[in-house]
Amino acid sequence: MDLQQLRTELDSIDTQMTDLFCKRMEVAAQVAKLKKAQGMKVLDRMREREILARVGKQAGESMDMYARMLYSVLFDLSRSYQQSFFDGETELTKSIRKATTKTALFPKKGTVACQGVEGAYSQMACDKIFAMADIVYFRSFEGVFQAVEKGLCEFGVLPIENSSNGSVSSVYDLMHRYHFHIVRSIRMHIDHNLLAKPGVKLKDIKEIVSHEQALGQCSAFLNSHPEIKVIVCENTATAAKLVAESDRRDIAALSSHNCALLYGLEVLSEHVQNSENNYTRFICITKDMAIYPGADRISLMISVEHTPGALYRMIARFAALGLNLTKLESRPIVGRDFEFLFYFDFEASVWSEDVIRLLGECSAGNQLFVFLGSYSEVR
Repeated sequence: MDLQQLRTELDSIDTQMTDLFCKRMEVAAQVAKLKKAQGMKVLDRMREREILARVGKQAGESMDMYARMLYSVLFDLSRSYQQSFFDGETELTKSIRKATTKTALFPKKGTVACQGVEGAYSQMACDKIFAMADIVYFRSFEGVFQAVEKGLCEFGVLPIENSSNGSVSSVYDLMHRYHFHIVRSIRMHIDHNLLAKPGVKLKDIKEIVSHEQALGQCSAFLNSHPEIKVIVCENTATAAKLVAESDRRDIAALSSHNCALLYGLEVLSEHVQNSENNYTRFICITKDMAIYPGADRISLMISVEHTPGALYRMIARFAALGLNLTKLESRPIVGRDFEFLFYFDFEASVWSEDVIRLLGECSAGNQLFVFLGSYSEVR
């Protein structure tokens, strides 16, 4: 057979497969109606495993893996189609609809928890998000989460990722331990400078102190001065304050121009970050779900089965609606060997019925599915 003949045969097989696929989905619809009438759930993991074992055996050793992958996708499509015959409302979708109707315009003021001290980049992000914020400072990122969860502060502002140094791992590690919702995000240009007391020269410096993210973002500058010891502290503004209050004149901080003015320090070296294109993304969180007008991003936290293709199939369901994935982060689940939580950011609107239905399906079909929020980004 030549290539054209083989393609003709494939076309014939595809026609048969399409007819059989449509027939299978029609039967799946009948199954859905029976399940609904009997108060059963769409998902039946045991039944799916039995089918996968059967088709794998039928396909033979060489095709086992491919057959299982094909049917895993078929199951996803079948569940999605079956779900459409139910009322489509889950506790999550009800909460989302309620939030979109009750939430007014984003507030101009509020009590906001930030990590660090006056002059911190989190404080600068807070000032861009709120016109009149009453800021309460906490020593750690966990303190910010705790303040929001306990109702001590209405909002919290936290750094979540940097364009040069990646995700702020300590924040992601805390996200699954606290109850919160994201209501805003902001992307800010970060400019690091080496600050010291007035009159001090670069040749005098023996120690540089700053936050671990800032140190990573300025690694090239630090590597060019191997004789200087590097010290990690809680925050870039805390570092500047420490230098200002120290009796030593051989210590400097990696911090902002704003902190130089705030704490009476001088700039020894400007713009010492590795890249001029250095941006940090901050999120604004609150305890209760609130979705403000213009929200066009969705953040989720999901655990998927530890099986081949499980993550791909999850992402494919969002891609099928034309939703752009802007962030995917994985973090290990503490206490479980090689099991992970996945954090997704998508460009999507909860005012779309297709998106709402998909969120409802995913929340009903995964071991862990957390809707972290729908929000817009301030630029």
